[in-house]
Amino acid sequence: MNSMSAKLLELNYMILKMIQEGYDLPKHYITETEDMLTKGTVHFRLMKYKAPSNENKKEGGDENGLVAHTDKNTLTILFQNDVQGLEVQTKSGKWIQLEIPHNAYVVIAWSNGRLHAANHRVTMKGDKERYSVGVFTMPKDEAKIEVPPELVDANTHPLRYKPFT
Repeated sequence: MNSMSAKLLELNYMILKMIQEGYDLPKHYITETEDMLTKGTVHFRLMKYKAPSNENKKEGGDENGLVAHTDKNTLTILFQNDVQGLEVQTKSGKWIQLEIPHNAYVVIAWSNGRLHAANHRVTMKGDKERYSVGVFTMPKDEAKIEVPPELVDANTHPLRYKPFT
């Protein structure tokens, strides 16, 4: 578990760096983000979702494994065993199941709305239990959270969130 969490922490920083470089942000944001996160909190969570009960299977129903929500942390990395179940809600309100390839990750990050942080849930079907691992990154408590001015323009990407601590 220690080895796996250390590798996921490396992946976490690599993804944040890729996002910053992808948005062509100045280099100082990479250093500031690393500082904010290394002094922050990273939760490594193992999750188990039970297969639907026999009674529910007879009725042809699904069971909620995890209620619908939007992550509140800076960055989330999720991966799972071969049992699917992660669903996202489209902007029109329809729920669709993601087909996550074997050995792939799902990444959810803050972006002032440039990337859609979808409402998501886990719905269980079939006979197998679902296991997933999540890495949830939160900044240090006293960090000032604000959108870089380079990601804001009045027409296509207005400021959606006021700075906060």
